[in-house]
Amino acid sequence: MVHAVWSTKYRHPWLTPEIRKKVIEHIRSNAREKGIKIDRINGYTEHLHCLFWLNADMSVAKALQLIKGESSHWINQQKLTATKFEWGVEYYAASVSESVIPTVRKYIENQEQHHSGISFEEEFQKYLDDFLENGPGE
Repeated sequence: MVHAVWSTKYRHPWLTPEIRKKVIEHIRSNAREKGIKIDRINGYTEHLHCLFWLNADMSVAKALQLIKGESSHWINQQKLTATKFEWGVEYYAASVSESVIPTVRKYIENQEQHHSGISFEEEFQKYLDDFLENGPGE
């Protein structure tokens, strides 16, 4: 399984609860059509987390291109935002071992609660600092 995270361009808080719900439903539907099996997807106002399986012939980069590119096009077609919507260029993706899947699922499901106490930027900086100090962990 792969855990991916990506944000809106400039981390703009476009993903209000109402918009986020519509976007997530659309991403699930589109991913299914493309052979990407989403286990969990959720996020906050400026980013999404997704836990998914890949087709045997699909790379992580291709899956995220399909998910991000098509969904931004759809958001703009549906006029869900006042101005042009864009995802940021970058993303984070890591394989997830079977032993931590329940933890990752819970983390993704509880994004709203999680980010009431820490911003995406603060969390990312904390992760980066920890990585630089301790190296990669599980």
